[in-house]
Amino acid sequence: MEDYDVIVLGGGAAGLMCAAVAGQRGRRVLVLERAAEVGRKILISGGGRCNFTNIHTAPDRYLSANPHFAKSALSRYTAQDFLTLVERHAIAWHEKTLGQLFCDGSARQIVAMLLDECAAAQAQGGHVDIRCGEDIAEVAHAGGRFDVTTPSGTRSAPALAIATGGPSIPKMGASDFAYRLARRFGLRIVEPRPALVPLTLGGEDVLFRELSGVSAPVEARCGRAAFREAALFTHRGLSGPAILQVSSYWRPGDAVAIDFLPGMAPDWLVEAKRHAPRAHLRTVLAERLPDRLAATLAERIGLPGDLGNLPDKGLRAAGQRLADWRFHPNGSEGFAKAEVTLGGIATAELSSKTMEAKRVPGLYAIGEAVDVTGWLGGYNFQWAWASAVAAGTALAERGA
Repeated sequence: MEDYDVIVLGGGAAGLMCAAVAGQRGRRVLVLERAAEVGRKILISGGGRCNFTNIHTAPDRYLSANPHFAKSALSRYTAQDFLTLVERHAIAWHEKTLGQLFCDGSARQIVAMLLDECAAAQAQGGHVDIRCGEDIAEVAHAGGRFDVTTPSGTRSAPALAIATGGPSIPKMGASDFAYRLARRFGLRIVEPRPALVPLTLGGEDVLFRELSGVSAPVEARCGRAAFREAALFTHRGLSGPAILQVSSYWRPGDAVAIDFLPGMAPDWLVEAKRHAPRAHLRTVLAERLPDRLAATLAERIGLPGDLGNLPDKGLRAAGQRLADWRFHPNGSEGFAKAEVTLGGIATAELSSKTMEAKRVPGLYAIGEAVDVTGWLGGYNFQWAWASAVAAGTALAERGA
């Protein structure tokens, strides 16, 4: 049996970061990854360029049963801290929109950086051993040690970090392993749901599927959450950044409200009537929206003829509907298309400072496995980095 100081289950963003931090502080760390290579979600993120953080990271951009839980880790390892690491590795980057930071080149640069950080442990008296293609057959806990068995053997350590993520994007090998393992140790799970996921339409809304491929900048709202980004009509319903964002707040039965012309004055159609009385509603909409979308909205509103012949009251009502168009999704595209998972290992079970389970000394949970879910745009990677650093630091201090 091989002995280590720490065993990390999962070689994704959180797992590799945790291993690097603990290893560089003198710990012998083993990373076990089920897939054939580490960092598979990193490699596909951001269209292959990895949206590795967001400069606007703040706790209020995260969803959790305990909205305060993420504050500690996020304040102690910030987006600027990770950006400093990226620049130290000479990785060129750029800000795209809304504080989202991407590699100029390839997401592989982020994976290579994390592997280099793990390798740097050697010079600090530590060691990080990364093994891929390792299916976990059994995890046993007795006498203050965790024994992890895979087809290639059993390894033991006094500390175990769960970094296997959630079930989103199963084609990448994602599963609910983290939750099953956590339950075995008596940890409570907040019901996992798909997040940052396209929504599907049925009923009367199904007609909008005919606009598949049409995109427009909108403001999408669900409850108190509102996001001004692009929405995309698909052959199944609604997608695009604005929709992915509100999907994290949506529950079955909720309506999603869309303002197709955010920023327009309430009386803008009345003003348009005065300036162009012979124009039709479809025409003035097509000046501001894609033609196919303008035609569909005008048809559904049902105000034919010249604007000059339409009553101001009817035009105001049309403007109000365009600013608060209600869709009633009948579901989402599920974990298969979800970028992340909402819910997970309950934060009430963990220390917000160390990510250690309160009732199981030596057991840690980090990253997407935990009930902390960020907005679209690099926030979930920043949670992975921050929670991993919190755990990695604490792991290095165990027994020190």
